[in-house]
Amino acid sequence: MANLGEISVSAALNLLSAFAFLVAFAILRLQPINDRVYFPKWYRRGIRNSPRRSGVCVTRFVNLDWRTYIKFLNWMPAAFRMPELELIDHAGLDSVVYIRIYLLGLKVIGPLAVLAFLVLVPVNWKGETLEGVKNLAYNDIDKLSISNVPDGSKRFWVHIVMSYVFALWTFYVLYVEYKEVAAMRLRYLASENRRPDQFTVLVRNVPPDPDETVSEHIEHFFRVNHPDSYLTHQVVYNANKLAKLVQKKKSLQNWYTYYFNKYERTSKRPITRTGFGGVVGTKVDAIDYYSSEIQKLSEAEALEREKVLSDPKAIVRAAFVSFKSRWAAAVCAQTQLSHNPTIWLTEWAPEPRDVYWRNLAIPYFDLTIRRKSVRSFIQGFLPGIVLKIFLILLPTILMMMSKVEGFSSCSSLDRRSAGKYHLFLLINVFLGSIITGTAFQQLKTFLHQPLTEIPKTVGESIPMKATFFITYIMVDGWAGIAAEILRLVPLVIFHLKNMFLVKTEQDREEAMDPGCLNFATYEPKIQLYFLLGLVYSAVTPVLLPFVIIFFAFSYVVFRHQVINVYAQRYESGGSFWPDVHRRLLIGLLISQLLLMGLLSTKSVEKSTIALLPLPILTIWFHVYCKGRFQSAFVRFSLQDAMTKDTLERATEPNLNLRAYLKDAYVHPVFKGRIHFESPLLVPDEENNTLVLTRRSS
Repeated sequence: MANLGEISVSAALNLLSAFAFLVAFAILRLQPINDRVYFPKWYRRGIRNSPRRSGVCVTRFVNLDWRTYIKFLNWMPAAFRMPELELIDHAGLDSVVYIRIYLLGLKVIGPLAVLAFLVLVPVNWKGETLEGVKNLAYNDIDKLSISNVPDGSKRFWVHIVMSYVFALWTFYVLYVEYKEVAAMRLRYLASENRRPDQFTVLVRNVPPDPDETVSEHIEHFFRVNHPDSYLTHQVVYNANKLAKLVQKKKSLQNWYTYYFNKYERTSKRPITRTGFGGVVGTKVDAIDYYSSEIQKLSEAEALEREKVLSDPKAIVRAAFVSFKSRWAAAVCAQTQLSHNPTIWLTEWAPEPRDVYWRNLAIPYFDLTIRRKSVRSFIQGFLPGIVLKIFLILLPTILMMMSKVEGFSSCSSLDRRSAGKYHLFLLINVFLGSIITGTAFQQLKTFLHQPLTEIPKTVGESIPMKATFFITYIMVDGWAGIAAEILRLVPLVIFHLKNMFLVKTEQDREEAMDPGCLNFATYEPKIQLYFLLGLVYSAVTPVLLPFVIIFFAFSYVVFRHQVINVYAQRYESGGSFWPDVHRRLLIGLLISQLLLMGLLSTKSVEKSTIALLPLPILTIWFHVYCKGRFQSAFVRFSLQDAMTKDTLERATEPNLNLRAYLKDAYVHPVFKGRIHFESPLLVPDEENNTLVLTRRSS
């Protein structure tokens, strides 16, 4: 076990390493050759130009202005200059709400650390119990923990009282934050510009009809049941195979552009090979070869497109249905359309960028079967293989499993994958370390103890694992955030692509792709640090400063990244916040249950009875917050919808909403190629009370 001096040395080395990473980042970001890696967001918006386009040869790659190096850390204050409202416009509400999670960590853990060091550390230090226990491995940090208080001591009531103080403070901060985020979401939705998803709902499990096509059946149903508000609809096609052909053709066109540009520069016909990557196979004229391959793919694409459009089996029993007002869309999305609750199922349509088109082709009936299958896989097979795979690959595997479950939006996939990853970290990293770590270190003690003493030893393992988690925070947390800001891997990949793979401007854009905030991976890790802070606040408070440094460091770094690097893949309006809130309360509940278990091994009379109200209060607080705020994240009030509709009719009386929505939810492979319009069964007249149909009934 590491002692306090060793931990201090390790902390100093890790802080110096993190500072070295920051210095490296500050220097690398000043070099013109790296400008596209560290400021890709501004390039994509057309605001920033490459500094390599002018000047002498050396200055195109290296910054020779020594004055810029004096203020090499000015990126830190710059990250705070953009106000939150401006940051929402710049990066979206999702990014701002995500950054607030780190700020929430400082608000929760900071005061807990102050109280713990002022009250609990002196109580623990004066216990002087560990020195009198034989055959027990401990270190200086353990002397500052609850383990140093003698069994049956009345000092444990200080820990019990402080656990209530910690819980009440956490409740207060979480309540205020939930209220603020909910208000931010409502303001964002109320002030946001017109978007297609405000007028559109996703309808699934459309029942079959023998006399009408899916499109006709949908139009008939909504013209009858929403006669004054229905506008148009777009049926969902299973175009997954067509999408693969389009993507392959795009790649071939890029190669054709590369070789054609090369021919124009050199006036010499380029040669390539027909095999993999153009390095194996028969030598052919590159321009003729790719032109021929593109022609073949174009023909195959046209045939597949015709097949998709003409084959009734290619139409999924789902559609994006748009209405003439936000109010009507809100009514449809939040009510039951049929007496049969299993058909005509509606939900708010995701933002067009947020749609995960591959999963829309899955029949609705299959979704329940798939989610049961994935749950069985996780419970029955995954625990046996997690020890055989790298932790870095696990988020990708969990995302693939979430895609199998059939969620229809990218934001839903991220939230579902984050839930799985959080469960993995909770069980395997946190609980697994507590249960197994001390067991290996004190195996000899376990073998010689009676069964009645084993729970006591396991209880002692909670505070004594503090040194392990301190090291974990420094290595995984501090080093991870330093690597995040340095972007060393993207930097290397960008330059390698520029040297070997970039052939056209399209390749350059793809090489410069900054990616986006990986919520499915980052948020569960934040929850782990929250859990460590909550668990050890009343047990081993010395761990808390390491958690605080992580949150402070992360807040600055990710604010910088959101402003300058990451692009928005979608915008959900902070809809993930209820999941964040729930997982934080799960961590608080676990900390309370572990403290109850620990004190039960310390011969503290009535400790269980004294602490029992805490988990009950936590569950009640969760239920209260869910009832108070969660509706803002799953529903849109009819009052707000009517207000926006009225304002829009007053400011834009000539708005052609049908033209605005006509291509919003067309599959990307069809956009710009064919115009979709739902067949009008009757003239589109406002006062027409009859709806023609081909149904024989």
